[in-house]
Amino acid sequence: MAATNVQDAIASFELFKVAPRWLLLRVETKNGIIGWGEPNIEGFSDTVATAVMELMNGLIGEDPARIQYIWQKCYRQKFYSGGPILMSAIAGIDQALWDVAGKTLGVPVHRLLGGAVRDRLLVYRWCGGDNNTPEEAAAEAKRVVETTSYKNLKMNACPRMGYVDTSAAVRQAAARMHAVREAVGPDIGIGLDFHGRVKLPTCKALMAALAPYDPLFFEEPVCVGQNSAMAQVAAATTVPIATGERMFTVEQFRDLFEARAVNIVQPDCSHAGGISQMLSISRMAEAYEVAFAPHCPLGPVALASCLQVDACSINFAFQETSMGIHYNVEGSTDLLDYVINKEDFAVDGEGYMPVLCKPGLGVEIDEAKVRTAAQAGHGWKDREWVLDDGAPTTW
Repeated sequence: MAATNVQDAIASFELFKVAPRWLLLRVETKNGIIGWGEPNIEGFSDTVATAVMELMNGLIGEDPARIQYIWQKCYRQKFYSGGPILMSAIAGIDQALWDVAGKTLGVPVHRLLGGAVRDRLLVYRWCGGDNNTPEEAAAEAKRVVETTSYKNLKMNACPRMGYVDTSAAVRQAAARMHAVREAVGPDIGIGLDFHGRVKLPTCKALMAALAPYDPLFFEEPVCVGQNSAMAQVAAATTVPIATGERMFTVEQFRDLFEARAVNIVQPDCSHAGGISQMLSISRMAEAYEVAFAPHCPLGPVALASCLQVDACSINFAFQETSMGIHYNVEGSTDLLDYVINKEDFAVDGEGYMPVLCKPGLGVEIDEAKVRTAAQAGHGWKDREWVLDDGAPTTW
């Protein structure tokens, strides 16, 4: 039942599936305030859209300022909760409500979360694709460093790998990292994303081969289903271990922190319940001296949402952006193509973005462009990799 005696109420919502692989949510209130969210699971945009519609139909008439009530209503009043689809749906709704709250009060969301603890935010971007050669990876990394202000990069650490892979596969991964390090020099940070592709029998050998090239971190060295083994993985290297993009509830993060098995936590603001739960995860990580570095290979609303939490998280380390990521290149649409206030996302000469200070999430969406793009939509699908023997494998 909708609350009574409120100053505003949720009046309507719309969803827009747009290239390269994004889903945007537009929420409008009775008073005409518009909030944007980005609920999405890459490859399952239509599925998440259905979940958003099912949840939002029960929220029409609710007071948009009761963000925590609405979050708990979406999460706890359903017999089935958690998981990637429902938590991503809740995430986008939550982001949109925080956007409405900030715009209603005329302040950026980070002011509502307690205020910024820093003046700017260190960011990184991708280079390379899923399976490029050492020469290709080095050339792209050098181009990015020479043509942008980013001082930190991330790339895939390895190609597809079997349960027990050969030393040749490990050497191939090391050769690519060696080539990139030679191309960009010693002062550029290079995060290596294992993407959950590597199984435990090969993981330690791969980390040992890559460590001499000074990686910034190893991301998802094993898949999230093997988090119970993360402590032994972390003990095998001095490179910081990062994970969290495929974790969706605070309970999952609590268990990870209790195992003392991670150095950098990477929740995704469009997957892990939105700004409300991201703040909880950040605070929990702070108690364990775990760095906070949100995952965000998605669009501008997801990034803006992350930046709002980053600004007020003392343990924030760096923020992923999807600028130039290979998925965007394939979809002929980059991070800021639907954004009006692009200048607010400019990266300075030292690799930092400013704290966003416009009301709400701080991102002004070009609604006309979004509506036009949504007419075509997108058909992005997960890679479907197989090993040499034809067995399906993680990409």
